[in-house]
Amino acid sequence: MLAACASNQNTTPSKPADDGFNSAQLAKTDIDRVAEAHQREIFVDLKILTEKLYRRNPREWRKGGHASVEAAVARIFEGAHSWQYAELEGKRGTDAIFLAFRPEYQGDRVLAYIAGLGSMIQSAFHDKTAFFILDDLEPQGLYNAARNVEIAVWKLSNARDPQGELIMLSNEAAGAANGAGANLSFEREFGKIIGTLDVLAIIVADKANRTVVKIIQNLATAVFLPIRF
Repeated sequence: MLAACASNQNTTPSKPADDGFNSAQLAKTDIDRVAEAHQREIFVDLKILTEKLYRRNPREWRKGGHASVEAAVARIFEGAHSWQYAELEGKRGTDAIFLAFRPEYQGDRVLAYIAGLGSMIQSAFHDKTAFFILDDLEPQGLYNAARNVEIAVWKLSNARDPQGELIMLSNEAAGAANGAGANLSFEREFGKIIGTLDVLAIIVADKANRTVVKIIQNLATAVFLPIRF
């Protein structure tokens, strides 16, 4: 082996074939890859929801001085590694979600809402985007994140300002009256996020031989659940 190395030390190594293999994959279990795939899917759905919310609530993206909906969405997800934005007063997670529904809040409510959801979900993934053998997700945190998304969806559909108007528009049932049918696309996207978190919680719990405590709350009076333990 040493002789072979010596005879080749002055040659230029050829470029390795791009077979899609990364040496970091050796440090991953199947569950790690599953977690990464589920996480990616969740944030794809969250990005779709962001654009939908901006299109239903155009005054919100205009508050940031953006040239378009696409620019406003890009700005949110460019900072998604930390989910921290100056206009949110340092708030993340459920604190940012609450901020989005405060009647006196003058900032971009879609930004506050999505940044709150994104950072809350990211916290359930221990603020990581890559997972390896020694990483250990908490299934209860993933389960609780799914329930928190349900609460956030209820608030989006029901929170009103002092004049009785919805603070943000989402699903639209009015279309059914003129034959267009109800627009429930928001429910479908949120449902995918909730389902993905629930499935991953089950997978992680089975792998670690843990039990997830199921929690039933009335959404109208529900409180956000802890994510990190």
